[in-house]
Amino acid sequence: MTIAIFLGALLGAMAIGVPIAYSLLLCGVALMWHLDLFDAQILAQNVINGADSFPLLAVPFFMLAGEAMNQGGLSRRIVNLALAVVGHVRGGLGYVAIVAACILSALSGSAVADAAALSALLIPMMVAAGHDKARSGGLIAASGVIGPIIPPSIGFVIFGVAANLSISKLFLAGIFPGILIGASLWFTWWWLVRKEKVLPPPRKTAGEMWKALRESVWALMLPLIILVGLRFGIFTPTEAAVVAAVYAIFVATVVYRELKPSQFYGMFVAAAKTSAIVMFLVAAAMVSAWLITVADLPSKLVALLQPLIDKPMLLMLVIMVLVMAVGTAMDMTPTILILTPVLMPVIKAAGIDPIYFGVLFIINNSIGLITPPVGTVLNVVAGVARMKMDDVTRGVMPFAIAEFAMMFLMVLFPQLVIWPARLLGG
Repeated sequence: MTIAIFLGALLGAMAIGVPIAYSLLLCGVALMWHLDLFDAQILAQNVINGADSFPLLAVPFFMLAGEAMNQGGLSRRIVNLALAVVGHVRGGLGYVAIVAACILSALSGSAVADAAALSALLIPMMVAAGHDKARSGGLIAASGVIGPIIPPSIGFVIFGVAANLSISKLFLAGIFPGILIGASLWFTWWWLVRKEKVLPPPRKTAGEMWKALRESVWALMLPLIILVGLRFGIFTPTEAAVVAAVYAIFVATVVYRELKPSQFYGMFVAAAKTSAIVMFLVAAAMVSAWLITVADLPSKLVALLQPLIDKPMLLMLVIMVLVMAVGTAMDMTPTILILTPVLMPVIKAAGIDPIYFGVLFIINNSIGLITPPVGTVLNVVAGVARMKMDDVTRGVMPFAIAEFAMMFLMVLFPQLVIWPARLLGG
């Protein structure tokens, strides 16, 4: 009955158009009434405590770093470097998008920011070269979702807080799986364009390649600084976010000189608006998370899944399919906040490595950003490239299938995630 009230209140509120954050609050109120615990003071206290978290300070700073990179020329220089290295091969602009997405994901940690930057820079070039616009938009959207997988990752920050896991370990564990997702896109793009008769851009000279590398070296230093700092314990993930924001602003204003003081206000406001949406979602979800614990929903779910507890791989497959279904209707952040407190006790009961689960959970949620009907990244690409949503959806399907296939490969072969994570994490 408790589970029915929880799901009924949440899904019912969403079905009538209530924003997800308020749906979470209404769901919490419904559970409080059912448990005879309603108290406005407890409700307010949980909302405040939900946002009162030091690790969550990483969110606004990574958002700010992403804004500074897009406005300050760091993103463009990364694209130029990828263009100089792989732009001349058949379908080269597509490979440029994949390489640039992998590098940008190590800078901002936001799928939306990466997809917006790549759409503005590359889709016009790909269409002018003769590539199908829908397929180009689909590749850019699918490349953008690498952002929350390769660290730094806002998704890992939120999951780490909700699951009470080491964010640093999650960051380091996401590197190799993120590269594998990029490899799946590389193979899919190669397969789709192998018979195209699109002339690639001419090969860059050694001087032009050296110039592109020299101009992008300041941008490339940022992921190196963050990963080395995290690996050797020089700073925490929250402090890494501050380092990223300060470094990006410094490079954009002092080195590249493309970010003017007059742009600061707009940049800070844009980052603050996006951060406020995420933080309010987190705060609202903490009410439901507290009530989930009080109502003992995790133990009820463990009992429900008891037949699968002794079969970890089958359990992971079932959970991944469940998350895939939820991801088609819900954005990444609320999915993490709603499902994490429910699923983590099941994962621990089955003896599954929580870090391994966290990586696959975030990968699944990331791909959910390009699955209709919600598909936040699809909307971003369609808006920036001035395309119809249906066209982007059609173009992204082969790439989404490839990413899901790679994810399930990691479910079948857990060492693809666990072994590199242990190697990098020491």
